[in-house]
Amino acid sequence: MRIIVPVKYVPDIEAGYEFDQAGRLDRGGDGLLSQLDEYPLEQARRLAEQTGAEVVALTVGPDEADEAVRRALQMGADRGVHVSDEAIAGSDASATALVLAAAISHLGGADLILCGAGSADATTSLIPVQLAARLQIPALTGAASLTVQDGVVSVRRDEDAGSLTLAAALPALVSVDDKAGEPAYPSAKAVMLARKKPIDLLELADLGVDAAAVGAAAAKVTVVGIEPVPPRAGGQVLDAESDDVVAAFVELLQANALI
Repeated sequence: MRIIVPVKYVPDIEAGYEFDQAGRLDRGGDGLLSQLDEYPLEQARRLAEQTGAEVVALTVGPDEADEAVRRALQMGADRGVHVSDEAIAGSDASATALVLAAAISHLGGADLILCGAGSADATTSLIPVQLAARLQIPALTGAASLTVQDGVVSVRRDEDAGSLTLAAALPALVSVDDKAGEPAYPSAKAVMLARKKPIDLLELADLGVDAAAVGAAAAKVTVVGIEPVPPRAGGQVLDAESDDVVAAFVELLQANALI
């Protein structure tokens, strides 16, 4: 059984980030593995312990993205694959899914693909379903837990109105929610062993992907504007000791069309 976990190298949001004139996120500063990718990596590690599956961490990105793969190896992946090509820069979610699908096919496919619910930078959450569509396999999204037995993956998805149990025959793709349980922190031994695990480097030509199909020029989605989130306006405080506080509260609700 082979489990592939797509991972993403993202800017360190806590350190701040900037956009270039084309509206693309400036990735020239410090970066790290997207925190949301730690959850599928943890689930992959647990499944590998149970089934003996091979776990492959796959990333698409610049040279620096091998740091995300190396972190994935520390968290239990057996090997890494890094697709790096200058033509990929500026790709939107559709083109990224195209490259990921081609890479997975190049590797001989996967029994199970585990994705994060989104990425810590763009947070579009488009990649899982687009990747599954390109590979023509079922996608089970928002998994809070998952099990694999007898060639079937079952997941629990928690929603406001209750929990759903979904199942699909393998091969399948599952996006893992951050409710799935905190990832285990890599031990010193795991960090040392990760240095010896292989990372294969691939280019678009290796995958048979036309450079014209990716990059900013091929993007179906463009950023038309970037604005900071406006500061939160202060609330209105009512005097609880006032005799007409109830009437004032009702009037406030009416004025804001809340009742």
